[in-house]
Amino acid sequence: MPAAAVALTRSPSSHHIEALAALGVARRYRRGALLIQEGETGDTLYIVLQGRLRAFVADNQGRELTLGMYGPLEYVGEMSLDGGPRSANVEAAEASTCAVVSRATLLDYIAAHPEFALELMARLIRRARLATDSARSVALIDVYGRLVRLLNEMAREPNEHGERCLSERLTHQQMAQHLACSREMVSRLLKDLETGAYIAVRDRWIWLVKPLPARW
Repeated sequence: MPAAAVALTRSPSSHHIEALAALGVARRYRRGALLIQEGETGDTLYIVLQGRLRAFVADNQGRELTLGMYGPLEYVGEMSLDGGPRSANVEAAEASTCAVVSRATLLDYIAAHPEFALELMARLIRRARLATDSARSVALIDVYGRLVRLLNEMAREPNEHGERCLSERLTHQQMAQHLACSREMVSRLLKDLETGAYIAVRDRWIWLVKPLPARW
């Protein structure tokens, strides 16, 4: 099925991504399917048409660190288009459809639209900065500090009572993957915060009831 058959939401900033997606082949992936494996060589770019992908790294003990989540009109896999090995794993966080674009197709598109090279470069720089921030967080901030940072970053604007709901309903395992720690550690910290009335869980959604303490 050609990628152009999948409906996309147009915006001025997504023009090149839509055009490039139309040149690829649309493929569906079930939740949990591994699209990219760290260390392997590859020459394909994956543009998300529907669903979400998760990029992550893992160690020999099975611990994972989520590097990013990518939704429609975002792409992954560009880091290895220089012919080097894949720098991270990418899996389907939910049932997803992606346009798979070859390196040759991407290079042909850049040759025809050189301004897209600047857009691609800017995106690579942003991702490199995010990776640096993630590494700094893991190295210099304890698990509780990383949890507080994650909760505050994901919290929506406060309601009339000053309470903030998270923008996404994450499981304890998903939080652990963001924080590079164990699920048990996340569960224990969240339980302590709930007991102290700093957070509340309502219909499986986490609410920040009052400002979280800087240290625990």
